[in-house]
Amino acid sequence: MNTLLNDISRLSGLRDRQSMDFALSRLMLNTQLWRFSTVRLLRAVGPLNDQHWLTLASLTAGQTEPRRDHVWLDLSHLPCLSEHLQREACIVTEAVVRHGTGPYLTLFPINTEANVCSLLEVESETALSPDIEAKVDSVLRLYENLQSLLDYGEKDTLTELLNRKTFDSAFWRAAQAQEAPVEEGQTERRGQSEQANYWLAMIDIDHFKSVNDNYGHLIGDEVLLLLARHMRTSFRFLDQLYRFGGEEFVILMRCADHAAATGALERFRTQIAAHDFPQVGHITISIGFTPLRDNDTPSGAFDRADKAVYYAKGHGRNQVCSYTTLVSAGELEAQVDNSEDVDFF
Repeated sequence: MNTLLNDISRLSGLRDRQSMDFALSRLMLNTQLWRFSTVRLLRAVGPLNDQHWLTLASLTAGQTEPRRDHVWLDLSHLPCLSEHLQREACIVTEAVVRHGTGPYLTLFPINTEANVCSLLEVESETALSPDIEAKVDSVLRLYENLQSLLDYGEKDTLTELLNRKTFDSAFWRAAQAQEAPVEEGQTERRGQSEQANYWLAMIDIDHFKSVNDNYGHLIGDEVLLLLARHMRTSFRFLDQLYRFGGEEFVILMRCADHAAATGALERFRTQIAAHDFPQVGHITISIGFTPLRDNDTPSGAFDRADKAVYYAKGHGRNQVCSYTTLVSAGELEAQVDNSEDVDFF
């Protein structure tokens, strides 16, 4: 029991989701209170009519480090929700599901973000007793609470998109992946590439001040909420969507190349321009974007995207502008990044 308490104490001190997921899988596999052969932490992701199983952490006896699916993996290559009936039953019924006669499979629902979309799947040689199931459930309730605290600290209170203080850690993970080749068997939704390509885009609502001035801040907030909703439906589940404050939004995404990034952002710009916002009518957005570079920094990439969106707003608005294209055309001066970068947060 002391070992379990020590593991729980370490788990509660973590503030990074991946580290917390890995710690939970180690705790579940290595505690002496029960014996599991394999532990999998899974989440159902994607549109409701086309969900897939994303592995957050998987650990088998004898392994030293948990495995997880790549953070920006093409979801279409993941197992479909319906391919695993026990998993689907677990999240639909929000109840423990037991399967098999040896080895045994036991699945525990995990309630996060106000709904059940995650679960813990464990394999064991013997059936779990009610006492062990209760202990596992208690650990998972703690995990749920810790996840809720992370949600509270990482999300914008109005739109529930990620807030700017979470940007740095996501940026560094993307920058590290940018330097590594795509793992064997992993392909892009928007095309295949031997090199991971990550892009930072900044979105600014055109003439948003006039919306607040003419219709009031409550209507302005409704515009922000609807824009955030469109962002969730337009971009992939694992694209990182942020509100940096006011009418400024940021996307950190993975695309195969410059054309794919442009296409994704143009589709979103067109979608917003065509939407009829209540009372306000039609609004437009300006977007600037840049690829992540080798040895890039958050402030360096942010500054390049900012220059591109500033150019877009100064040259007609309602358009997507690429920093790379603008520099090539001589419209912007190439930025020389300072290696001694300082955080802009």
